[in-house]
Amino acid sequence: MESLETDILIVGAGPAGLAAALELRKRGVGRVLVVDREKQAGGIPRHCEHIGFGMRDLYRLLDGPGYAAHYVRLAEKNQVEILTETTITSWADATHLKATRPSGLAEIKASAVVLATGCRERPRSARLIPGSRPAGIFTTGALQNFVYINQHPVGKRALVIGADHVGFSAIMTLKHAGVDVVAMVTDLPRHQSYLPYKLVSADRYRVPIWTELKISRILGKKRVEAVELINVRTGITQQIECDTLVFTGDWIPDYELGHAGGIEIDAHSHSPRVNLKLQTSTKGVFAAGNLIHAAETADVAALSGRYVAGCVQDYLRTGAWASALPIEITPPIEWVSPQTIQPGEFSAPHGHFILRVQEILEHPTLTVWQGERCLWKKQYGTLIPNLPVHVSDSWLRQVDATSEPVRFQLTR
Repeated sequence: MESLETDILIVGAGPAGLAAALELRKRGVGRVLVVDREKQAGGIPRHCEHIGFGMRDLYRLLDGPGYAAHYVRLAEKNQVEILTETTITSWADATHLKATRPSGLAEIKASAVVLATGCRERPRSARLIPGSRPAGIFTTGALQNFVYINQHPVGKRALVIGADHVGFSAIMTLKHAGVDVVAMVTDLPRHQSYLPYKLVSADRYRVPIWTELKISRILGKKRVEAVELINVRTGITQQIECDTLVFTGDWIPDYELGHAGGIEIDAHSHSPRVNLKLQTSTKGVFAAGNLIHAAETADVAALSGRYVAGCVQDYLRTGAWASALPIEITPPIEWVSPQTIQPGEFSAPHGHFILRVQEILEHPTLTVWQGERCLWKKQYGTLIPNLPVHVSDSWLRQVDATSEPVRFQLTR
């Protein structure tokens, strides 16, 4: 068995993992090793051959492959060791992990571990959609692999199920592959993305967005032939002919490795529970990127990687692992990140918490409570599922360390 030792082990060579590794090396941390199960480093952006990456972290716009290559190049230039085709299989202890590589089994020992394994879309099977099981059904990730990595044909007439950022990306991928896109379908009254994304994809290619509809059945034998859509308000059904379905959105963090290591997983977000320093429940193990806030854009994930690098460096210097006070939430809040706070810490990553809502809300008020004390209050405009809601960290100085848990509450 191959034995490797490093100061920092980062699991995941996407934007968060590579940005964390690069920042650690810039801060003078000695040995940084990044492992990834894929054949190439760079993460999901490698498969996204459209512009729109890098605005927040690089202050310029790149296409996906160019963005991924930029981080890989900088990491290698700064002597970050990257091992691809390396899958972590188990934990010997918190900072001693076992892996498989093309050369065989390996064990990796580190002083600290950063989990940056990202997130994935739920496939059709996990969405419990009835009907037959024909060919022609994709997630966006599978679609991009077929089109950009393997250059396989995917069909002639497609329906995109979902209307978030990634749904608009799927439209562009389908059009690049020469596929006619019938429509985007969402069960909500509107799309869940930003206007520029809609303009450069759905509007540019004249793809309509059908709202308040959800897929109720898939029809077809060897290949998709049609789908049944049902109006969520009226119950009226209709059949749409197509040979390709792309399921987008409905993200879930790739939390399995953390769960296997005994790390506490948040019941709402299904991500490792982290505090303001992105420390998990296991000393020595951090989590960052879309593993803890699925799914933000690649540049937001990269900024999370940069942030965790400073937290890791502090831990290496002090050995401190903070106790945490939980943040409680109730519907219509879906999840919040970070999920815990440390009394005496007065800043969240990038100055704010991120939360998501379960439904469209008009002019709701968010209140942060501790017991009966109101720590902070703000009225928002329109809150939309799949879009981030930023909550200022200015209330942290008012937290009483000996008092009750903090509670986030949305009222209409």
